[in-house]
Amino acid sequence: MKLFNFPLIVFPLFMYSQSGQIQSTLEIFDIETNERKIVLQEQAHFEAPNWSLDGSYFIINQNGLLYKVAVNGSKKELLPTGNLKNCNNDHGISFDGKFLAISNNDKIEGATSGTSRIYTMPISGDTPKLITPDYPSYWHGWSPDGKTLVYTAKRNDNFDIFSISSDGGEEKRLTDSPGLDDGPEYSPNGQFIYYNSMQSGKMEIWRMKADGSIPQQLTDDSYSNWFAHPSPNGRYFVFISYLEDQGDKHPPMKKVALRLYDLDNGDIRTLCEFTGGQGTINVPSWAPDNKRFAFVSYEEIGN
Repeated sequence: MKLFNFPLIVFPLFMYSQSGQIQSTLEIFDIETNERKIVLQEQAHFEAPNWSLDGSYFIINQNGLLYKVAVNGSKKELLPTGNLKNCNNDHGISFDGKFLAISNNDKIEGATSGTSRIYTMPISGDTPKLITPDYPSYWHGWSPDGKTLVYTAKRNDNFDIFSISSDGGEEKRLTDSPGLDDGPEYSPNGQFIYYNSMQSGKMEIWRMKADGSIPQQLTDDSYSNWFAHPSPNGRYFVFISYLEDQGDKHPPMKKVALRLYDLDNGDIRTLCEFTGGQGTINVPSWAPDNKRFAFVSYEEIGN
């Protein structure tokens, strides 16, 4: 896949916003060496890296738009999204690398918030196609065969997990618990969906069969655990843990850890700790090599 197929907008490594209040750092973590590597650092706010299938670039969201960032941080350019100008941090690439799912906060008459709807488009750029007319709907996962999307949606005053054909159509409810269910993502073999849920009374990582059956709790500790992302080979999933219980919220600028769950034996390894939360690792971000993943850390800085 060609990395850049439209005019480049090249940015220096350090960018400065008007406010100068938050520094965002796009990083890579290597699970074999335990090393962190900085890719891009800006005195501005950006979120949620996806790692491309060919390993050459990331997609991040910033100020309602999506950008491609070269894996070495040397180039950053706008990714055309048509009339979608309020993209949030729930976006991701299909398993074959050909399509992009985007959650966009649409302008809907009479609605002032919670207007996110899901669109798809070829990753090379084209007119986005609306998939979920109902809102709010927040994308989180593609099925390996590209035929189904899974997402979190508020219906009847409760947030649950749903699936829908990637061509659109009728949505299917997969969870129906009284608390928040969020962050659904398929296993690479398509058999399971990993997600985070308040079913136990606090936020933990769960998984269920792809049809929503046989829910199973995987974590049980003092942290608030969110956003399980399986590695491409299905051996691990990485997830974010708030060091202090946050209830059913995932706020920004908190003490967090990234942790690695070994699906062979259930062991959990803490990889690193920093300031983060919302925007750090909301979406799939593993490298194709199964050794590395991307995330965003944050730092408050002076005016």
